Amino acid sequence: MSAPLPASIDPARPLVPADAHSADGEAHPALTPPGLLAPLLGAPVAVFGGGVSGLAVRDVLARLGARGAIFDEKPGAGAAQTFNQADAKRRRLVVFSPGFPPDHAWLQSARAAGCTCLGELDFASLFWPGRILAITGTNGKTTLTEFLTHALGVAGEAAFAVGNVGFPFSRLLLQTCAIDTIAVCEVSSFQAETLRHFRADATLWTNFAEDHLERHPELSGYFAAKWNLVDHTRPGALFAGPSVLRFAGRFGRRLPAEACVGTEDAPPDERLEGTPFARYPQRENFQLALAWWRRTGRPEALLYVAARSFRLGRHRLALVGELRGVSFWNDSKGTNFHAVEAALATFSSPVHLILGGRSKGGDLPAFVSRIAAKCRHLWLIGETRAPLAACCLAANLPHTVCHSFAEAVRGAAAAARPGEAVLLSPAFASFDMFRSYADRGDQFESLVAGLGATPIFQ
Repeated sequence: MSAPLPASIDPARPLVPADAHSADGEAHPALTPPGLLAPLLGAPVAVFGGGVSGLAVRDVLARLGARGAIFDEKPGAGAAQTFNQADAKRRRLVVFSPGFPPDHAWLQSARAAGCTCLGELDFASLFWPGRILAITGTNGKTTLTEFLTHALGVAGEAAFAVGNVGFPFSRLLLQTCAIDTIAVCEVSSFQAETLRHFRADATLWTNFAEDHLERHPELSGYFAAKWNLVDHTRPGALFAGPSVLRFAGRFGRRLPAEACVGTEDAPPDERLEGTPFARYPQRENFQLALAWWRRTGRPEALLYVAARSFRLGRHRLALVGELRGVSFWNDSKGTNFHAVEAALATFSSPVHLILGGRSKGGDLPAFVSRIAAKCRHLWLIGETRAPLAACCLAANLPHTVCHSFAEAVRGAAAAARPGEAVLLSPAFASFDMFRSYADRGDQFESLVAGLGATPIFQ
């Protein structure tokens, strides 16, 4: 019997059913270390990263009766902020969070001391007896992960969203290890690039575009990081959108013809009217889901049933209020150029765009040039506001440099005319001004409400 699943999962507060059970009905499934790990657990394990991934790994180690110590460069309760050669020599195993790049000095020290170094996904996958459905892409991967988890639940199957969606794979191990369960695993490039033991029964790769160049200095490096997931997928079980095919050719990679899913320019589907997938960009997510669903022999009608009951997570191009004929849209999860361009494409007239944040690299002048025709005025925030302003001047694009988020929201609201839209789709990371993209979106909605806008419930 499958565990009950929510209609959708909010990535700011991911849900795994609290009453999940193991195959024999125990509330807390027993964990047995796999052969690869068993001889490494006699010494204390170093866990790099004190966030949700690191804490989940620490709890798994405790369940195994092993000792785990957290190391994190950021100040935090119970975490050491340094890791030196002496620390490395006392360890045999290091498990690291996605925020640690492969060339991080701590990982170099650990490898030099002979430690086995595993990313959190690799670590968790070694314990997992069920199937793994991996989801990656520059955009859309969280929604696709949430939707397929929901759809499998509608079909009566036990499925749980894990990984980059915000709920660590390791945390799921503490709630269920049933062999008939599917882990729907969102995989970021940060997670994919270090995979060694992870094996996906299928991978859905939504799209590829410029992103995360602060971590991957070249676009080819970003693509190679994603491609490592392909190398850890069962042969014949890759499903990829057209942009992936184009970049594969550009970077000398061969994508099998059967892996290509025609998600672009698909004809209208009346069965999707009234669902989040009726229009682009979400339509692409459904096309990929449908291709996998059909290949596995599941009834197609059930996926359409699931689409009708599915609700998008928050902060994804949602209409949140109206004031004097001006609409306000929250797309705080639009954290790269491709996402912003997709959001702008849904509007029939130019918008007031709130843009900016912490840089992730990329060609700013080219990006601003591409969006200029879709924007009435840019309201620039965060660390990138000055370089964005220079690009706007070069593109002759009206803009205002704002020194606070509230200034941007209020300025856009005052300048917008009836029938126009104010869109928060920032294109950059949130961590210069906010705790997360969700915090940014929440503050936007609060500011819009403070203007006296009529709230919209979707």
